[in-house]
This record gives sequence, structure tokens and C-alpha cells, in this order.
Amino acid sequence: MNSILKLWKKYSYLLLITFLIAGLFDFRIGLIATICMIAPIIVALFKGRFWCGNVCPRGNFYDNLVSKFSNKKKVPPFLKSLYFRILVTVIMLTVFTTGMVKNWGNLYGMGFVIYRLIVVTTIIGLVLSLFYNERTWCNFCPMGSIAALVSKFKNKKNEDKLLKVNTTCVSCKICEKNCPMGIAPYEYKENSISHPDCIQCSRCVYKCPKKSIGYDNNIITKIDKVQNLNK
Repeated sequence: MNSILKLWKKYSYLLLITFLIAGLFDFRIGLIATICMIAPIIVALFKGRFWCGNVCPRGNFYDNLVSKFSNKKKVPPFLKSLYFRILVTVIMLTVFTTGMVKNWGNLYGMGFVIYRLIVVTTIIGLVLSLFYNERTWCNFCPMGSIAALVSKFKNKKNEDKLLKVNTTCVSCKICEKNCPMGIAPYEYKENSISHPDCIQCSRCVYKCPKKSIGYDNNIITKIDKVQNLNK
């Protein structure tokens, strides 16, 4: 399963490129994107924003291609603020709803509404990546924001499915420096990273010099046992 996920994370951005090109010839292609609008919220019920950091083709597009020329700077607080996220979500949902109502029953028209939203938001994400990190859009993506809201209430119940930080963490803050969402995993030492905006991209896992972060349900217990044996 892990190997399949790795391949998906590495190449699924091709689906986005194919979608953008194919949509130019047939706007009905845009209807396919409803999957990426609904899935993040459904997945959030069980595994936080896992979809955003692992399955979303656009997210993987940002990671695999846009990251090569991204500025890598931290996302400004106002772009992650509740008020800004609500504003963006309201605007996007209004455009989506009015467009769908106006074109209801017309697959070309409905598809165009969604296709246009994907194109515009992808361009916004690309432009912002020139100034900040490649995942800037993910910090206020409407679907991501809704998924984060769901995660806020569900993560405590789904802790066994979230990344965890074990007792070997030395709070070096390397994880925070590499987190595209501006989260500080080291603050969750001996606990699950239950922050609602954690997209579980696993960058902190790979960057941690102590290998203190992982999905193993028993990661904290195992490390503690080893340390006790060495005393």
C-alpha cells in the first residue's frame, strides 16, 4: 500500500495536467473535479487532511513541480487567518453555487463552472508559490478549510490514524521549518499531531534527524521500552 501511495504522490500531478488540457476541448471534463471537492471532507472524517497532503493531484503538482521554483518562505499569518479563509470559502462557494444553479442540467455549462474554478485557483497557487512556499494555496483552500474544520472535531477520536511524535524528540524545530502549513510538530511530543491543518505530507517524518515522527500506533511505547532497557 505504501509503494502505491508513493507512486501516486509522485505521478498523480499528471492527472491535473491532463485535466487542464482535456478540459479545453470538452468542458464536461470539469465535472470530474467534484471528486476532489468532496473527497477531502469525507476523508477528514477518518484521517484528518490526509487527502490534501497525499492524494490531491493538485497538491502533488505543487510538491513535485512547483516546489522546484517556489520561494520556500513561510506563508503570512493573514493568509491562514480564520477571517481570510472564511472570505475565500464564501466567495468560492458563491461563484460555484450561482454558476451551477444557472447552468443546472447543462453538462457543458456545469463542467465549465468547475473547470474555471480549478484553473483560476491553480494559477493563484502558482503565483503565490513565487513569493511563499509551494503549498501556500493549501493554507486557505476552501475544501481544505472545510476539511480542517471537520478534522478539528474528529482528530481526537482518530488519533490512532494520525502522525505521532515520540519521546526521542529534542525540539530542534527542523520539522517546523519544513512544514508547508506552518505547524510545529515538536509541540506534540508524546502525542498525535492533532492540529486540524496537518496535511500529513510526512515532510517532518523524513526531515526529523531523530526519526521521532511516524504513523506507528506503538511508536511512543516502543521507544520508551528501548530507553528503559538501556537504563
